[in-house]
Amino acid sequence: MKPKTEVVMGDMIRQIRERFPFDMSEEEMCGDSCSYGCPRNLLEYMHAEISDWEQRMQQGEIPNFGDIQKFSKSGRMIYRVLEKNQLIKKED
Repeated sequence: MKPKTEVVMGDMIRQIRERFPFDMSEEEMCGDSCSYGCPRNLLEYMHAEISDWEQRMQQGEIPNFGDIQKFSKSGRMIYRVLEKNQLIKKED
């Protein structure tokens, strides 16, 4: 049995909130590590996406497979940039 898309989206949001350094100070984030993209801007974008989806789901909207794919792709891309900028430790 496949999980419902709203459950999958909720799980992805929870994982991103746990793994992304949203509480990192700008000084820590923007030191010498901005060689692969601006972590602050990427985290702001991801936070806005999370907030948007949380609000939409609270209002009863159910994400479709395309929404999940797009959200997942953005999350993976931003995660890789944060890893390259050494703001997240690589997972084995």
